[in-house]
Amino acid sequence: MARSHRRSAPPRLILDSGAVIALSRREARARAFLQRALELEAWVEVPVVVVAETTRGTQRDAAVNRILKAVDAVPATHELVGRTAGALLGRSADAGVVDALVVAQAVVAGGGLILTSDPRDLASLAAGHPEVQIRPT
Repeated sequence: MARSHRRSAPPRLILDSGAVIALSRREARARAFLQRALELEAWVEVPVVVVAETTRGTQRDAAVNRILKAVDAVPATHELVGRTAGALLGRSADAGVVDALVVAQAVVAGGGLILTSDPRDLASLAAGHPEVQIRPT
């Protein structure tokens, strides 16, 4: 019987708005975390809602744009992500839509690590989804 040598998917790192801002400001802790993720060959992505939250279409976006160009992907948001975020919001008393969409992206992707400046709120949303881990910037 032949054995399957299926390689597991690389780890996934999702950056929320606080993480993108921290990286654009060259904050040491966020940079070290990202560097370690890259060493582990993690797939790094930024939800499209984070792009909306961190850019304004002006020259002041330059530092954020450098971060966005350096990540692996800014995936399109699909209906399933929206519905998952809605379900997460339905179980939360005070979560915000942007946070729910970030967590939903990780849930729909099958899991991942979210780097955030708001770990308490995101951890609350991710409760019940052990495949989603939250780390502070």
